[in-house]
Amino acid sequence: MILLEKVSKYYPHDKVPALDEVSLHIAPKEFVFLVGKSGAGKSTLIKMLTREEKPDYGKIMVGGIDYDFMKKRQIPHLRRRIGVVFQDFKLLPNRTVYENVAFALEIVGVSNAEIKRTVPKVLELVGLSGKEKKFPGELSGGERQRTAIARSMARQPKILIADEPTGNLDPENSLGIIKLLEEINNFGTTILVTTHDEKVVNLLKKRVITLQDGKIIGDQKDGGHYDLDGSNIKIQKRSLGGPAPAPAPAAPAASPVAPTANVNPEPKDEKKSSGEEVLEKMRKAKTEEEAKPVAKRRKFIH
Repeated sequence: MILLEKVSKYYPHDKVPALDEVSLHIAPKEFVFLVGKSGAGKSTLIKMLTREEKPDYGKIMVGGIDYDFMKKRQIPHLRRRIGVVFQDFKLLPNRTVYENVAFALEIVGVSNAEIKRTVPKVLELVGLSGKEKKFPGELSGGERQRTAIARSMARQPKILIADEPTGNLDPENSLGIIKLLEEINNFGTTILVTTHDEKVVNLLKKRVITLQDGKIIGDQKDGGHYDLDGSNIKIQKRSLGGPAPAPAPAAPAASPVAPTANVNPEPKDEKKSSGEEVLEKMRKAKTEEEAKPVAKRRKFIH
């Protein structure tokens, strides 16, 4: 679903790169927390995925779209496939809850009939039935964030990125928003959440990727917890092409065993990770595309 291979980004006058050879693979339907101190590279990584920024080096592929092939005019189509929720909501203050969600559909040309069918369903999903005619200024912080999530989900994106979704909320509303994102994830949407909310991260025990100075210093596959300096976590390599962890030493035999035909068998080839398999196919496809005349090359977005 999301593949980054050795992605680097440099900004002028910065002492360290914003991203430094970042490689990761997020599978479809995963729920992932991205944590790190301010300046660690979280926002830059999000901007890479939404194509607000381009990497100086490396490869990015999202939802089957190879960013190396993407033209500027195709970027709006990409962003329709990725829902983004912001910390400051970015709602239209002079439009109602219903109108804010409907607007996300209007700008991509959805018919009025489809809007009338879709908006009530999305508002029901996020727990805002009965709030359709309220304006953002009449809502609580949690309700405004739910409206922002409803607006992002209206186009039924395969990926939802939530950038500090609980940053302006009290603990009770923060937990409610994260539980809502977890419910959306259960419907099959891939969720990527950047957050400083230690309690939420430790409570959900999802995959946790930790950034520091533009590098991934921790990738806790399961039962992850909040640890910004990596001092208490064992880094689990899921990066593309990353070395496999060393096997645990075998326990000594209790007693001598007579040699048999299968003592010291030949080592078998280890199965490649899903990220490596996808990357290998991606490289092969790119080689084949580059060999074709320009007029016949595949368009990755229709």
